[in-house]
Amino acid sequence: MATQDFSIGSKAFQHEGQIPSKYTCDGEGINPPLQFQNIPSGSVSLALIVEDPDAPDGTYDHWLVWNIDPAEEIPEGIQPGISGNNSGGKTGYHPPCPPDGEHRYFFYVYALDARLHLDAGADRSALEAAIQGHILGNAELMGRYTKQSTQ
Repeated sequence: MATQDFSIGSKAFQHEGQIPSKYTCDGEGINPPLQFQNIPSGSVSLALIVEDPDAPDGTYDHWLVWNIDPAEEIPEGIQPGISGNNSGGKTGYHPPCPPDGEHRYFFYVYALDARLHLDAGADRSALEAAIQGHILGNAELMGRYTKQSTQ
């Protein structure tokens, strides 16, 4: 049973607002702080998928992480849980760095009734398959970013 009020937010930016450059390739490149409200009761873990659907070659996965303790916050610069391979072929947070124009970055969180038996470095399809049948609730946050520097 999904919880209607489950939500994800950030102290760094508003939903549909601009992601500060600190959390991008123009800044420190660390993950922004994330807060969760009304985590569904019975949640054993959280899973997070961060994607850029505006990437030139199709959706780019920036961060795949699971087995996050169902706490109310992930502080900035902290890598919780177990990380999967992002579209850059690496684990961990890959900061926004759009090659052109403004891109949207979606932070999807899933409250799960179990911890996942998934090895570090798994890809998005493996993560999506593993969460099926375990989702108690989900929420999303979207931020925008336009690259500032010309490298």
